[in-house]
Amino acid sequence: MLTIILNFSIFKSDCDGSSVKRFLLLFILLQAFWINTSIAQSTPKTVIAVSGDGIHKILIKNGFDPIKYYKEFVRLNKKNISRSNGLFIGKKYILPNEGSGTTSSSSADDKSIDFPLFGKKYAKVPIESNALKGAIYYLISGHGGPDPGAVAKRSGRTISEDEYAYDVTLRLARSLLAQGAEVYLIIQDKNDGIRDESILKVDYDEVNYPNQKIPRSQKLRLRQRTASVNKLFKQNGKAYQRLVVTHVDSRSQREKIDVFFYHHKNSKSGKRLATNLQKTFKQKYAKYQPNRKYTGTVESRSNLYVIRNTLPPVVYIELGNLKNTADQRRILNATNRDALAKWIAEGLTLDYSKSK
Repeated sequence: MLTIILNFSIFKSDCDGSSVKRFLLLFILLQAFWINTSIAQSTPKTVIAVSGDGIHKILIKNGFDPIKYYKEFVRLNKKNISRSNGLFIGKKYILPNEGSGTTSSSSADDKSIDFPLFGKKYAKVPIESNALKGAIYYLISGHGGPDPGAVAKRSGRTISEDEYAYDVTLRLARSLLAQGAEVYLIIQDKNDGIRDESILKVDYDEVNYPNQKIPRSQKLRLRQRTASVNKLFKQNGKAYQRLVVTHVDSRSQREKIDVFFYHHKNSKSGKRLATNLQKTFKQKYAKYQPNRKYTGTVESRSNLYVIRNTLPPVVYIELGNLKNTADQRRILNATNRDALAKWIAEGLTLDYSKSK
C-alpha cells in the first residue's frame, strides 16, 4: 500500500487534474477489490444439507475430491455429524478450503493421489486414465474383524480367507482409482495395507466403513455392511454404482476351482456385470494359460444375504479354494493376487463402457 501511495505522489506532480482523478479512481477500485478479496478468503463457505446428502455427496456437489477432503470436512463439522458420520437435514456445514485435504491428496501435477489405507509402498496411486470417471464402486472383502472366514494351514502356519480377500480387494481398489473411479472400501484395516508376503498374518482389527466395530454375530455383521452400502447408494443418487464382494471358498482339499461369480437372479445389470467379468477371465486364461481350459461359472445366488439385501447391482466373486494346494499357490503369490485384481478391474471397466 505504501508503494502505491508514493507512486501516486510522483505521478501527481507530472500530470494534469483529469489524469490524477482517473488514477485516484483506479486506486480506490483496486483497494476495494483487495479488501473484498481478503474478506472472502477469510470467510468459510457453508452449505445446508438436504435430503440424500452425505459427506461424499456434498463434497462432490461443491467441487471437492471426496477422498482428499473427507477427513478435513469431518474435522470442521464434528459437532454436527452423527457417530456414523452422517449429516443432518437442515444443518449448516462448513466446506474445506482448497488445499486443506489430509486423508488423500492430489500431487502438484494431478497425476496421482495419496491413499494411506494401501500402506506406505502403495499409497501413491498414479492416475492412468479417466476410463471409470463417473463410476462408483463399493468393495466388500469377505468376513473380517472377529471372523477370519475359512482357515487352512500352509508351511505349518495358519492362513485365513479374510486376509487374502482383503489384499485382493485393496489391489482392486487401487486399480479402479487409477482409472478415475470413486471407491468405497466397506471393510478396512488401517494397519495392513497391500502386502507382498505369501503368508499374511491373521489379525482381527478390521472395521466396517466408516469406522464401526465389526460384531461377532454373523447376522449383525452382514446387516452392518449391507446398511453401509445401502446408505451410500441412496446418497449417491443416479450415478453408475456397483457392489463387488470378494471371498475365498472353502471346499474339499482335493477340489481345485477357478474364479467364479454370483449375481442376484432378478438383476439384469448384476448378471451383465458377472458375465463381463467371466468374459475377461476367459480372455486372460486364453492368453496366459492357453493349454488350460477356464471353468469359472456365472450363477444366480439370491439366498446369500448381501446379494439379497443390497441395493446396487452386485457381483459376488469366489477367488479359489483356500484348502486346495494348487489354489493356495495361486492366492498366496502376491503377483497372482495383483493379476486377479487387475483382471477384475478390467472386467469392471468393460462393463462400465457398455453401460454408457
